[in-house]
Amino acid sequence: MSPDHSFDEASTARAALDGDGTLTEWNEGARALLGWTAAEVLGRPAAELVADGGLAPVAGLGGDRLGGTLTLRHRDGRTLPVWLLAHPRADGWLVVSPRHTGPLAPGDPLNHVDLIQSPCAMAIHDDQLRLRRANQAMTDVLGLPEERLRGLRPTEMSDLPHTHELEQHMLQVLASGHGTHVRTYVPVGADRKIDAWLARMAPITDAGGRVLGVSVAAHDFTEQYLARERLQLVNEASVRIGTTLDVTRTAQELTDVCVPALADFVSVDLLDPADGGDPPARLTPPVTLRRSAHRSVHAGTPEALVKPGDTDSYPAESPQAKSLLTGRTIIATLPDRDLDEWLSRDRPRRDRALEYGVRAGMSVPIRARGTTLGVAVFARYRRPDSFTADDALLAEEITARAAVCIDNARRYSRERETALALQRSLLPRTLAHTAAVAAASRYLPAARAGVGGDWFDVIPLSGMRVALVVGDVVGHGVQASATMGRLRTAVRTLADIDLAPEELLTHLDDLVVRLSEETGGGDGSPEVGATCLYAVYDPVSRRCTMARAGHPPPMLVAPGGEPKEIELPAGPPLGLGGLPFEAAELSLAEGTLLAFFTNGLIESHTRDEDTARRMLLQTLARDGGPGDGSLEQTCDRVLHTLLPKDDTACDDVALLLARTRGLPASQVATWDVPADPALVAPIRKQVLDQLGDWGLSEASFTTELVVSELVTNAIRYGAPPIRLRLIHDETTLICEVSDTSHTAPHLRRAKTWDEGGRGLLLVAQLTQRWGSRHTTEGKTIWAELTLLEDE
Repeated sequence: MSPDHSFDEASTARAALDGDGTLTEWNEGARALLGWTAAEVLGRPAAELVADGGLAPVAGLGGDRLGGTLTLRHRDGRTLPVWLLAHPRADGWLVVSPRHTGPLAPGDPLNHVDLIQSPCAMAIHDDQLRLRRANQAMTDVLGLPEERLRGLRPTEMSDLPHTHELEQHMLQVLASGHGTHVRTYVPVGADRKIDAWLARMAPITDAGGRVLGVSVAAHDFTEQYLARERLQLVNEASVRIGTTLDVTRTAQELTDVCVPALADFVSVDLLDPADGGDPPARLTPPVTLRRSAHRSVHAGTPEALVKPGDTDSYPAESPQAKSLLTGRTIIATLPDRDLDEWLSRDRPRRDRALEYGVRAGMSVPIRARGTTLGVAVFARYRRPDSFTADDALLAEEITARAAVCIDNARRYSRERETALALQRSLLPRTLAHTAAVAAASRYLPAARAGVGGDWFDVIPLSGMRVALVVGDVVGHGVQASATMGRLRTAVRTLADIDLAPEELLTHLDDLVVRLSEETGGGDGSPEVGATCLYAVYDPVSRRCTMARAGHPPPMLVAPGGEPKEIELPAGPPLGLGGLPFEAAELSLAEGTLLAFFTNGLIESHTRDEDTARRMLLQTLARDGGPGDGSLEQTCDRVLHTLLPKDDTACDDVALLLARTRGLPASQVATWDVPADPALVAPIRKQVLDQLGDWGLSEASFTTELVVSELVTNAIRYGAPPIRLRLIHDETTLICEVSDTSHTAPHLRRAKTWDEGGRGLLLVAQLTQRWGSRHTTEGKTIWAELTLLEDE
């Protein structure tokens, strides 16, 4: 509930009119200004009190306000020039005029507050919430000079909902004596576009601590708001586009994502090579394109002249041909001379554009891997605004993602080209550098079978942890490689949301089952089979959790110890469906060597697997030392020892070696946080002290804000006990806040930035990345900050 507060109603002359112009409200301030009592004027036309003058539209703050000087009739017969501000309400109009319009007196206690010359919009209101001072930036926001608004409360300046919200928060500041900040989204203009503002409020006090008024600073974060909306659309596109290897479906997914978020109509037209091969390297107008998909805000897409599957020819002056020939995005706003020239020759297209009131168009070339595939056309007619440079960048980003998917689908029918493309993406070019492990790897395709389905990965996780994965798809050739690519992508995606190893394998098993159903022969046997081993290592606790799905168990060499094979529950191969996976947890000393591999390393026509495993253990025992270089040497020595010398290996070989590192306790700090918002400040102080001890004071400002937001959110929405942990290495500082509530932000990849409340938006803006992971006790919200390297 808002605090109880009474206003001096005589400080503002205020009257209300219904839709017919009849006076329905007349306050004491209006009586003091013109002498008429409420009984004398209520129910009469307001025009009877106006002698001369008129009102004009007023910009700023949104809404359809009017302002101006009118000559009004006083009760004693005089006429008075009075400046009025009128804004619409649901039942008519509210008309106000400030009566305290003079500057502050020298002895006024508010006079000691100085409004600096700043691009930040700033204003001062007294204890009646009347505007007393405003700098130039604030008057630009309000749309009127200070002398016209001085003496008015926010709700007397505008009757929009956000002003009522702001006034309630200002009342709370007056009552509590504590500052606050409010985000507000203001619809402005005929198209009701959103302007986003952050209003920070603080009490103004005298030397004795008595609250004299409220200072307000307004910050425009519209660009950040729009950037978040654009990022959300890009994330949604990354999930929704490319779900199949079908050109038409992928093109339709592109149009579905962009309508109505970016345009009112979107079409995808692709080049149509006559021989079914690659599109021509050079294009000459007119360009013939085949409609693959389109989407409109109107059901049935009635504005489209070309049906999906049909072709159309575009001359050189058309935006489609221009974007294809130049490789650039073409933006046009009607009327446009070049477009008029084209449309004058194409009467049906011109008539259709006039019928639907097309105002703006944008043509984006669809290009992938250096090849021009077609063009995506975006049009607006329901939305009155033109396409901006930011809109073009967004369309290009989404189209580029779709272009890759379209190109993959186009290449899928051509086995040789598809196999080469997949081979380039089999394995990471370099292993990720992490603070948790030093790693080295080798991959050798089978000499006779060609490209296969073995893969490995090193995936950085939150909290300095790392995921180590190795997998093997049954079979060889294009199908095995395609399956491997999808599984590897799925593993990275599932790892990114911090699933436990056994849960990750369960989801991966579901994916393989679906892949089998897509390619199944109907006899009940899985058409797609695979094995996988997934491990997560934490350098802070030095514990490693592993689970496997029918994959060979890894080897372990502890510092100064004998190599051994890890006893790990086998788990069923992927693709059987419905069977459980089990995980095992090990405590690893720093410097422990882990060896992950696929079957191709230990399978041979010349020896049995038990012999090969003993040979592998003996080779690992001869590892030269703890450095990264020794891992590379060990990889070469393993392959040289176990693989045949004549290059007749019958299966792919993937080998991943990882030597664990431990994070010193001195680089980790943990606090138990009381579930009391009043105690957040002491926690921030302890965090700043710890950063100083670590020599990371340059990160204090950002870290303090991030810690404050995460801890406050945990106190407000989580459940005790609450724990804060800071971890750092040479390049990264991680803030983690854990609690026992299982309610967490819905980190759906398409809408990551919408979740977690407004505080999480600030965290997202300030940090390199952030996220959430579930734990056995509850959840952990984490954020990573990149530390500045010393010059």
